[in-house]
Amino acid sequence: MEALVYKSTGSWYSVKAVDGRFYNARIKGIFKIEGITSTNPVAVGDRVEAEMENEVDATVTITGISDRRNYIARSSPHQGKDRHIIASNLDQVLLFATLRDPKTSQGFIDRFLVAAEAYHVDPVIVFNKADIYRKKELELFKEREKIYNDIGYKVILLSVQTGAGLDQVKKVLQDKITLISGHSGVGKSTFINAVLPDLLLRTNDVSNWSGKGMHTTTFAEMFDLPFDGKVIDTPGIREFGITDIPKEELSHYFPEMRKRLNNCQFNNCIHVNEPCCAIKKAMEDGEISVERYISYCNILDTIEHKTY
Repeated sequence: MEALVYKSTGSWYSVKAVDGRFYNARIKGIFKIEGITSTNPVAVGDRVEAEMENEVDATVTITGISDRRNYIARSSPHQGKDRHIIASNLDQVLLFATLRDPKTSQGFIDRFLVAAEAYHVDPVIVFNKADIYRKKELELFKEREKIYNDIGYKVILLSVQTGAGLDQVKKVLQDKITLISGHSGVGKSTFINAVLPDLLLRTNDVSNWSGKGMHTTTFAEMFDLPFDGKVIDTPGIREFGITDIPKEELSHYFPEMRKRLNNCQFNNCIHVNEPCCAIKKAMEDGEISVERYISYCNILDTIEHKTY
């Protein structure tokens, strides 16, 4: 039977067959997808072939995986050099960010956007908890909104608590398969509860002593929306490791840099110390934001020199 993976716990999966029935599933053997090595052979969003194992217990065995049209991955939290595929076959990703309680750094946002660009997934940035923003946070939001709008990214200001911006986000979700991601404590599960109130996903407050969110989602899981479309809830991410991008290619995943690369004097310019660099000139002229350039340099420093 054909089925879609809705939940992954690492060893067991929940899959939905084409007839709408859910089954518990497991794999036998090792799946190898050409060109992809990861810590998890099957991910939420995968389309799979399965065979009935036990009709009474509604248990099936996954025997094959269809080609993925895209996926988004991070470095494995347990094995830093390996990739962990968060979800596959996505139309877009909603990155939930907050400007207080907890504050999402611009560096984290930019790392995530690089990953979305690299894996060909359209990103939307949602700044949540607008109801607790003071004047300085609202001013910072306007600055961030302009930076990302100028690049071409969609930015939405949201308050799940008051409902402000909720209809705008729902419209973005309609008829799409959407990954919901971000730090713990930014309101991902609260948001999903708002659009799917029957779920009653568990939520936690931000930790008082650390100022960081506490994990409430343990495994990635997909849910059907009542207005057509699907959302994938994911565990909160504290750090987002960039994988498989050489230093010379990092600027290709910054849209504002990508369109200027041909103007650099050197083909292998990494836009730090090289002369006649179009990227540095654009930054000095105010065409590329200083904050984005700093994010670029910080990410660059974390990429090891490798031979690709």
